Parts: sequence; C-alpha cells; structure tokens
Amino acid sequence: MRALSLVCTLNSSPTSSSSHTLSDQVMAEFEKLGVEVETVRVADHDVRPGVAVDLGNGDAWPALREKVLAADILLLATPIWLGHPSSVCQRVLERLNADMSETDDAGRPLMYGKVAALAVVGNEDGAHNVSADVFQACNDLGFSLAPYAVTYWVGEAKQGTDYQDLDETPEAVASTTHALAVNAHHLAEQLARQPYPAP
Repeated sequence: MRALSLVCTLNSSPTSSSSHTLSDQVMAEFEKLGVEVETVRVADHDVRPGVAVDLGNGDAWPALREKVLAADILLLATPIWLGHPSSVCQRVLERLNADMSETDDAGRPLMYGKVAALAVVGNEDGAHNVSADVFQACNDLGFSLAPYAVTYWVGEAKQGTDYQDLDETPEAVASTTHALAVNAHHLAEQLARQPYPAP
C-alpha cells in the first residue's frame, strides 16, 4: 500500500510550511499502518499551468503524475488563501484533469480505486470551503473518499500564529488526522481487493 502527499504550499524548500507540517503528521499515521509513504512539495518542481499530461520543455508534471498513478492514496495538503485552496493545489487538480478520459485495461478511469484525502491549514475560516472545492474535483476525477477524509487547523481570525509554530498538536487535530489515515487505508485496502466495475 502506497500513499503520496502532494504538499501545495506556495513556498519552495527549504522554507518551513504549516501545510508540510500537517502533511508529515498524516504520513506518520500512515506509516504506523505499514503504508509506504512519499511526500513531494510541488513548488519545488516546474509544474506548468495547463490540462495536458505533458506540456514539454522541462515540465515536471509527468514525473509527478507517475507517482500519483503508482499510489493507492493521494493526500493533498494545502493552505487556505482567500478562502480557497492554494493556486498550487488548483494547478495539481487541473493537471490531473488531463486524465479524466483515460482508462485502464478494464475500461475504468485511471483514478478509480485510488483514495483521496486532504490536509488544510490557515489563519482564517475556510477549511470547509476548501474541502468542498477539492472533494468535488476529486470526485470528478474518479477518486474515492473515506469518512473523515480531511484534517484541518484554522487559527483565530486576524491573528498571526501558524500551525507549525504551535507548541503541541491540538487533540482534535491529532484525533482527526488519525481517523483520516485509518479510514483512507481501510478503503484503499477494500478497493484493492474488490475494484470498481467499469462504468
């Protein structure tokens, strides 16, 4: 079982990131379940805007796409910007859109059988709106969602504390992160044993 996290912070490495911090916590929960994990910070790669599998000229998306195709679980980790997922997260979804009409040997869409999950951080309300945006996109792309498919933290309005700067993980976040991992893993195992039929 493999889980891939695409961290959609606007900042490239080595800049610290609250989205990356929460992603690491989710991936640690997956590791406890024996899942092989990998994390990629998308801003470290030259992912071009568009809706094609390969835009050429050094486009980094084809290599990231192969990682998505090899994974059983895809975690998207994003900050909230202006009440919405980051532009990097939106770009990932747009690039995944290129595969909407592609099918496997059994005639199933390529993302059938893959489980999507979400980690959201921000210093304003908006986690539910981000979830709605991303989950609808994931549904359109053919991913499945388990119960409690999102873990999130939002600080109080108009204050400057970042998730990565908290002295400890709030219990509500920790328990939700654990539930996300357990449920996503369970669903991915079920789908591996009994795949969806071709539509």
